[in-house]
Amino acid sequence: MSRPLFVLGVRRSGTTLLRVILDRSPGIAIPDETYFIPQLAHRHRDPVDPARFLEDLRRLPAVAAWGLTVDDLAVRLRPGMTIGSALDAAFSAYAERQGKPRWGDKTPMYMRHLDLVDRIFPDALYVHVIRDGRDAALAFLDIPEGVLTRTWAHPRSAAGFACEWTTEVRCARKLGRRVGAVRYFEIRYEDMIADAVGVVRSVCNFADLTFQEEMLDYVGSVDVSDKPHLQRLLLPPTSGVRDWRSQMSRQDIVAFEAVAGDVLADLDYELLEPATGRRRLRANVSLAWYRLRLGAWSSVAQTTQRLPLWRRHHPPLF
Repeated sequence: MSRPLFVLGVRRSGTTLLRVILDRSPGIAIPDETYFIPQLAHRHRDPVDPARFLEDLRRLPAVAAWGLTVDDLAVRLRPGMTIGSALDAAFSAYAERQGKPRWGDKTPMYMRHLDLVDRIFPDALYVHVIRDGRDAALAFLDIPEGVLTRTWAHPRSAAGFACEWTTEVRCARKLGRRVGAVRYFEIRYEDMIADAVGVVRSVCNFADLTFQEEMLDYVGSVDVSDKPHLQRLLLPPTSGVRDWRSQMSRQDIVAFEAVAGDVLADLDYELLEPATGRRRLRANVSLAWYRLRLGAWSSVAQTTQRLPLWRRHHPPLF
């Protein structure tokens, strides 16, 4: 099994930018967001049945977009594989098609499944992109209606996004403490924008990739025609596009900091007005309620993904 590289980060934290840059390396292929690792992990127990696994792969939009054939995947699957080795086989087929020796993934939703991902891929490397949550909130809440399916899992307010941001950043940093510096590396979005060469070089050193300055020449090479929320990729890295100090209302700043102030402080981000008293209590209740709903949603999703009905809603795509 190859050693995959997972780019971690809360939504709108710069993970797509880093994915695009790293994917230009000759040493690794990182596709667009996949989403399917938890689904397949819940549907298949070790040892994996190759025929059933292949049948599920054929129903996944992300895999269909890779342009692989059934034979490309089937030749890599064999009886007795673990779910990790079967997933590695699928990703490796994609990497081979791109002429790359390794694969990676960048799917922010996996921030909710880090224990599962690490259990499946015990040798995986992780690069965690951290962005000031208030700037990330500005960017997320500015996504046009219709681009995302608006459910409870998609925050509609600064405080709601703060619940997601603080929960996921804490989970990723907890993973980092457990696996250690050999497998986990943190970078700041703000540093990547200010010194792209230096930060990307450090990521390559960590991930055992050869750094090439051409990796940063992505402008004009990324198709974002169907992704209105990613139009910044048409331009080189630019600082100050989002600035919570001037663009976020004081009410939203206070609400965000009430929820996420401890994590912001741990990361040495400036706090405008640390929460105390009732405001802090209300924020803690909101955070607990978010995590309760997240747990319930995850349980329902796992149950649904295990049912035979899953295939009826996911017809073969290739």
